[in-house]
Amino acid sequence: MLRFAVTLDESDRLNVAALAAELDRLGGRRELDDAPHFFRRTTSKLSAAINGQQRNAEATLDDFCNQIEEPRLRLAFAAAIGITHSAPAPSEVRSKQRADLFKGLPSRRPVSL
Repeated sequence: MLRFAVTLDESDRLNVAALAAELDRLGGRRELDDAPHFFRRTTSKLSAAINGQQRNAEATLDDFCNQIEEPRLRLAFAAAIGITHSAPAPSEVRSKQRADLFKGLPSRRPVSL
């Protein structure tokens, strides 16, 4: 979906639609009519929103963007579709290195040349 959002190329949209159809078929049913349509429906809705063919396109894209958990991917998607108000997720605070991190390892001796 990100690639289509960047390129707006019809072949990228068709690839996304094909992947969505395949994901819908992975539920164990092989017949297209029996498969759940979640991925195809979602992909179709997002593609139409990206192309500006929906009345509430901005809200649809904003909602989708907010569901992306990976901050870098969310920011990349937001940039591709032109959303500037998408706030990055709070970064995880790294704990300070523990003093005993190297405890039990042999110390390095200076190498003499």
